[in-house]
Amino acid sequence: MTAPPGDDRTTELIRWAAFCCVLVPIVLLWYGSSLAGATGTALGLAAVTAVCRLLLRRSERGAARTAPEHPQDRAHHQEHHPAPAPPPGHRARGGTGVHRGTRHTGGSTPVG
Repeated sequence: MTAPPGDDRTTELIRWAAFCCVLVPIVLLWYGSSLAGATGTALGLAAVTAVCRLLLRRSERGAARTAPEHPQDRAHHQEHHPAPAPPPGHRARGGTGVHRGTRHTGGSTPVG
C-alpha cells in the first residue's frame, strides 16, 4: 500500500511541531521560567499539535475520498453538477472595488 501524496509533508510537519513542543519548554527553562510554566506550555503545545494532526489527517482522507482520480472525471463532474445559483433576491458582486449602497462621510474630494 502506498502513502497518499500529502502524507510525507504532513508527517514532516508533525515532526517539526513535536520538536518544537520539546524545544520551547527547554528554552523557557534556560531563560529562567518556572518548571510549572514550562510544563504547562509543553502540555498546551502538545495538545494543539495533536488536534492539528487529527485535523490534517481527516482533511487528507476527505480530500482523497472526494477528489476525482483523472482530470476528465473532474470535467465530467462539473458538466453534471454546475455551481449553484445565488438565492433569489441576491445579486452577484460587481467588479472589484464596487461599493454600492454604503455611506460616505464626505471629504473624499481633493483639497486644492
